[in-house]
Amino acid sequence: MTDAIVVGSGPNGLAAAIALAQHGLGVRVHEANDTIGGGCRTAELTLPGFRHDTCSAVHPLGAASPFFRGLDLGVDWIHPDVPIAHPLDDGPAILVERSVHDTAAQLGADGAAWRRTVGAAARDWDALLPLLTGPAFHVPRHPLAEARFGALALLPAATLARTLFRGERARAVFAGCAAHSFLPLTAPLTAAFGLSLAASAHAVGWPMPRGGSGVLASALAATLRSLGGEIITGSRVEALDAIPGARAYLFDTSPRALERIAGDRLPDRYRRALRRYRYGPGIFKIDYALDGPVPWRDPAVARAGTVHVGGSFDQIRESEAEVARGRHAERPFVLVAQPSAFDPSRAPAGKHVLWAYCHVPNGSREDMTARIEAQLERFAPGFRDRVLARHVMDTGEVERRNANYVGGDISCGAHSGLQFLARPVLRIDPYATPDRSIYLCSAATPPGGGVHGMCGFHAARSALARSFR
Repeated sequence: MTDAIVVGSGPNGLAAAIALAQHGLGVRVHEANDTIGGGCRTAELTLPGFRHDTCSAVHPLGAASPFFRGLDLGVDWIHPDVPIAHPLDDGPAILVERSVHDTAAQLGADGAAWRRTVGAAARDWDALLPLLTGPAFHVPRHPLAEARFGALALLPAATLARTLFRGERARAVFAGCAAHSFLPLTAPLTAAFGLSLAASAHAVGWPMPRGGSGVLASALAATLRSLGGEIITGSRVEALDAIPGARAYLFDTSPRALERIAGDRLPDRYRRALRRYRYGPGIFKIDYALDGPVPWRDPAVARAGTVHVGGSFDQIRESEAEVARGRHAERPFVLVAQPSAFDPSRAPAGKHVLWAYCHVPNGSREDMTARIEAQLERFAPGFRDRVLARHVMDTGEVERRNANYVGGDISCGAHSGLQFLARPVLRIDPYATPDRSIYLCSAATPPGGGVHGMCGFHAARSALARSFR
């Protein structure tokens, strides 16, 4: 018997294990796959020497995570010159630079509005971090800053963009940030994603770990082992009685898996709530091995680590609306990362890797390759000529690689409606279950998706209070 068992070795599971081990508790992590990391893995998916991130690649909240910052992880965070680029059909691309002033200068008459809203959120970043990385229900530490942010964040992104900005450039770049919500831009609270992600580009940047996302997972695992923790890979947990006993069990899994594995320990009402938990759109992802850099029509786009390929505000709005209707967009909004432009270790000399995905309906089996590449060719003519190899993942393959991504949903649950706050159910302590020894610590709990470990940290605090007192 050990003090705590963590099921799943994603960033949240490892963070929970570390937080418990820091208090002198014996901790063991069980990982179903042969490699650790969950959404933080790096592998040669295409050709030898080309190292691709199998899921997450760029981590705005990774470098900003209050929990990660408190650990001596030794991760070398690479900060591209430009966190985000947004190419357009007409005119130069918009570059969201670290400087609010330099970004606003590209937006013409909308520059002042960008400074007043996104710039203000960037200035308030440290005050807003408890709101962005904490439990949904908390006592505000900085009520004025949170109120200023909340007044805008509650709105649909489409409403806020049209209210704040008159020109296409500002509206388009804001839409690209808000589309990370996986929701139609007319949905309430989508402005929260646009504001927080745009502000994070100014406040902390959108960095990537040198060597790939798997380096971060390895650093977390090394920290856990240094504290006496144990990790067992290739150990799929199908039932609690199939593993040794513990005083606490923390699940870095989907609510569906929690209900399946530990259901006989949970009351029927809670089990029904877990079964009702909704999953959002999935992704269709392509990893490319390239013969050279992406031939962007606007060469300035090469300075960005992340590129939002979707065109105008209306085109992005329509793309995300189509997915919400259960359809496949003809011109999908494509998220692109070009890590080898800043990290030569990711590809052989002179070659490059590219990471790209678009949103699709949950469980989709549609092949989006041609549509993604049409969007890339639109802003980078000749892109297809650079492709040496590609590795394609539909929603089924995404879920096969990480069971938390039900139907290809890499956010581990839809952000729509009450579920934006009630993840996985509406509780003051959403990490605790009715069984005092069982906890959920995945991205299905606040603050939700992203590589930050804060779901695991908060779940560990709950376990420390309830199971270990």
